Amino acid sequence: MPAPFVTRFAPSPTGLLHRGHAFSALTAFEAARAAGGRFLLRIEDIDAARRRPEFEAAIYDDLAWLGIAWERPARRQSEHLDDHAAALERLGARGLLYRCFRTRREVLDEIGRAPHGAEPAPFQGAPLPEAEEAARLSRGEAFAWRLSLQAARRALGAGWDDLAFTEEGAGPDGQTGLIKAEPARAGDVILARKGVGVAYHLAVVVDDALQGISCVIRGEDLFEAAHIQRLLQALLELPTPVCRHHRLLLRPDGHRFAKRDTAETLRSLRASGVQPAELRRQLGFG
Repeated sequence: MPAPFVTRFAPSPTGLLHRGHAFSALTAFEAARAAGGRFLLRIEDIDAARRRPEFEAAIYDDLAWLGIAWERPARRQSEHLDDHAAALERLGARGLLYRCFRTRREVLDEIGRAPHGAEPAPFQGAPLPEAEEAARLSRGEAFAWRLSLQAARRALGAGWDDLAFTEEGAGPDGQTGLIKAEPARAGDVILARKGVGVAYHLAVVVDDALQGISCVIRGEDLFEAAHIQRLLQALLELPTPVCRHHRLLLRPDGHRFAKRDTAETLRSLRASGVQPAELRRQLGFG
């Protein structure tokens, strides 16, 4: 018997939704309806510095205006930080993480040291010697927890080469079907920062597993994230959802819609008199 179809729309409350968000939300919602499955809404609000309650309220209003229904209540990531922290602790207990004290500028400088004409390699580091790390910690220096690809490769052994995910949509270069995961393309990604909490990659794989997501529907700009997320799923022994990346909705000038495009937010469209049925038709959901 096939597994139930469960998908989600997972916006961050850091700005108002725009046409691109509407296209993505409708793509997932209509896919769930066509499959007789479930559509979930997840508020990805772990960015405490940028999230705003008024933006979260607008998400609910805009989606309801579009005619999208979701299971209540919506999952708010900020209410499940213990789940994320437990996953981070599991990775740390297996020696898969290390403290990285480099600043963003230092990391970029390191990446930029590739030989002339060579493609810059993703950043990969290593734990500091114990004495140096202890001294930095005693001085209260900020650090990030990075996933060690080297340690992850050792932990998975032959399973590293078997990492793959199924793409039912298409990546930005038309990638589809069974895709071999190449987590090394992302380098040693940051999974958490001291005093900030876990990062997107870890939070999303934990939440997808806990919510039983069977199909991840999102824009093709997040296709690259599937590679490192597939590795995290393997390391944490979590299910691997099918991916269905979709094209990005573009403005007439060829650029992507962004939250700073205030003239194209759903709120501004509503204020100008645009009706939800009209917008759905414009987006191909007539």
